[in-house]
Amino acid sequence: MDDYSQLKINYKFSKEEALILKDLQPRMEILADNFISEFYDYIWGFGQTAQYLKNTEIIERHKIKIKQWFINLFSGVYDMSYFLGLYKIGEVHVKIGLPTHYVNSAFTFVRTFILKSIEENFVNKEQHVKEITAVEKIVDINLDVLTSSYRQEEIGKYLSLSIMEKSILSSLKKFNSYINYFLAIALGIIAFFAIGLFGYDIYLLFFTDIKIDKGILTVLGSLLVLWASIELIHEEINHLQGKGFAIGAFIMLAMAALIRKVLIYSLSSEKSIELLILGAVIVALAFSYWLVSKNKNTSYAH
Repeated sequence: MDDYSQLKINYKFSKEEALILKDLQPRMEILADNFISEFYDYIWGFGQTAQYLKNTEIIERHKIKIKQWFINLFSGVYDMSYFLGLYKIGEVHVKIGLPTHYVNSAFTFVRTFILKSIEENFVNKEQHVKEITAVEKIVDINLDVLTSSYRQEEIGKYLSLSIMEKSILSSLKKFNSYINYFLAIALGIIAFFAIGLFGYDIYLLFFTDIKIDKGILTVLGSLLVLWASIELIHEEINHLQGKGFAIGAFIMLAMAALIRKVLIYSLSSEKSIELLILGAVIVALAFSYWLVSKNKNTSYAH
């Protein structure tokens, strides 16, 4: 672990700020139970919390640890023992595979909860600013130490690889990036042609002898394809920003294209067989989309 004294120096965390936090501790002890209650309401919203807090015994033990950590946040004593305790918490997070995203998000709640209490107990501007500054620093220091466990774990895994393994891993990451950029460009081209298709259908509707009912249904189908293309681009943007990719967007695009066909064929009595086949495929895709959505919603419910 890095030298804790240097860590405090880097954050310009002073003895005066430690005393300010110590003065806040009695008030925070009173709020500790409310903090735990609201904290759990917050983390259950992550969607996969139950994966890490699997039963009542673990939850109760976790609540006690979180309450202790919250109160100790205002202990006023931030020595080697304090930082070792934080580092052990981080190691536990790494061991159970808790994503750093959840840790960072949880600290947003912690920060907001404390600052709200400070706002509600405003005395004077000077003291108010000092309290906020001290809280911001100690929260950031805690987050720094907790996430350092993840960084050391990643570094350790990387250093354990052979030169060839490192080279292959690096090449695969670069190739994956190129593929993602290619996919983003391809989706942009698809959206461009979808706009062209929509414009062409508008032209056919107003400037040719196409039947009005067929023309309107064709335009609606093209608009549906364009909407699905935009949704797919949105999902790819999320993917490039490090978020998960929603396979449901691809299913929606396929369904939109097939529904457009159905809208066109529905006006022809000669296309009954094609309609039945397309209908069966759409039902299958709709069922697949339902399964994907159900799985996603189930994870959020946890």
